[in-house]
Amino acid sequence: MPSARSILYYLFHLGELRAIIQWTVWHNPVHERDENQDSETLKRCFHFLDLTSRSFAGVIKELHPELLVPVCMFYLNLRALDTIEDDMTIDIKEKEPLLRNFYKNTQDEEWTYNGNGPNEKDRQLLVEFDVVAKEFNKIKKEYRTIIQDITKRMGNGMADYCIEASRNKQGIETIKGYEMYCHYVAGLVGEGLTRLFVEAKLANPVLLQRPELMESMGQFLQQTNIIRDIREDHEDKRYFWPKEVWSKYVPSLPDLFKPENKELALQCQSEMVLLALQRADECLFYMAGVREQSVFNFVAIPQSMAIATLELCFNNYAMFERNVKISKGSACALMTRSTQNYQLVCDIFREYARKIHRKNRPYDPHFLDISIACGKIERFIESVFPSQTARTLKVEQGGQAAQAEDPEKAAQRKREETEAKWDMIYIVGAVMFTLTLIGGSMIGIAWLCGARFDLAFQEIKQGVFTPQQQSKAAGAVSSAMSSPEAHIEL
Repeated sequence: MPSARSILYYLFHLGELRAIIQWTVWHNPVHERDENQDSETLKRCFHFLDLTSRSFAGVIKELHPELLVPVCMFYLNLRALDTIEDDMTIDIKEKEPLLRNFYKNTQDEEWTYNGNGPNEKDRQLLVEFDVVAKEFNKIKKEYRTIIQDITKRMGNGMADYCIEASRNKQGIETIKGYEMYCHYVAGLVGEGLTRLFVEAKLANPVLLQRPELMESMGQFLQQTNIIRDIREDHEDKRYFWPKEVWSKYVPSLPDLFKPENKELALQCQSEMVLLALQRADECLFYMAGVREQSVFNFVAIPQSMAIATLELCFNNYAMFERNVKISKGSACALMTRSTQNYQLVCDIFREYARKIHRKNRPYDPHFLDISIACGKIERFIESVFPSQTARTLKVEQGGQAAQAEDPEKAAQRKREETEAKWDMIYIVGAVMFTLTLIGGSMIGIAWLCGARFDLAFQEIKQGVFTPQQQSKAAGAVSSAMSSPEAHIEL
């Protein structure tokens, strides 16, 4: 049931409301999972997928049948590993061997772990990890080899980071260390997924020869999440922004949250955004090598969300005050566009790169570098989908711009615009009718139960709108009745 705040928000953002309805009603998955054919342990695995993933569960369940279970197993293994790494209640002496040897547990159908703190939200996945191992052992050997290799390398990287973090309470020191951390927790995911895609013959094998592309796919997502989650991480006393960046602006990272350092915080934030934005054009390059539609949707949706989130965070001090995220309506609009074709994904990147460029401030020390990064995105997209073609040049040179659009297409576009307009009117009408019906029903039920609306109207006429005013009015009457003058009159 949507909250009153959400209803009010979408009454003033009808475009986003329409996007939610479009995605909910008209989105058709490329592949649909048949739950009736799943074993009980596999159903439990998909339950954990829904439980632990806020953004990937939906796109994983729409993957090609060849990849559906392997990618689910890949995600759950890495989520379990991440749950151990994130839990600050586990002592480093216990945590390090757990992380380094976790890859051995991926196929151990007897292994479970109950050592997470009671407040760790994903602890149940480790408590019942045996069901994951049972399903993991059923997938092809080639997929198991890839998943175990990535899990082993990621576990070693996480263990190294945890040891360093236990020694250095200020977090990551250098930009190189920051990118190495992102490599272990996300870059390796990009590599593992690419190997799975190619093994299933659903992506171009040339991608394996360009490791920088799959690295950028993971880095772009992880760096964006780290930028967005700065407030939440600060509350948990975990710091991922590298000292090499924030030390240019404040003596300690928590100083970024002080109101007097607002301008310095925004400058520091712009440098972090710049590090992520420089990866965007390579993400577009990677997506061009994906062959199958469900796999394309799987990689395109998170990347589109990331560029939109980066734009939301850029020069937005609110992210230092609270956790910010794109609205559900915006997310649905992005998902709808991202699942169409590669050109529309490029359009999304171009759109948000231009928004970032417009928000870029000339007095920001990174103004020029951010402008160049936005320009790189535009230049890459222009090289793939040039805005000037032989046809458009011919029209411009011949002075026939008015004839560029075919009459039939113009009529069709006009019909579509009219249809969209009426769709919006119907949506608004349906919302208003629903609110009126609910409100009228509540008033009618209250009247049948004996509500005295005549007394309410009388108090409104007297200017009494709140219980506090009603109490004051009653007190004034009581005082007046108890005064000597009142007794004399009586």
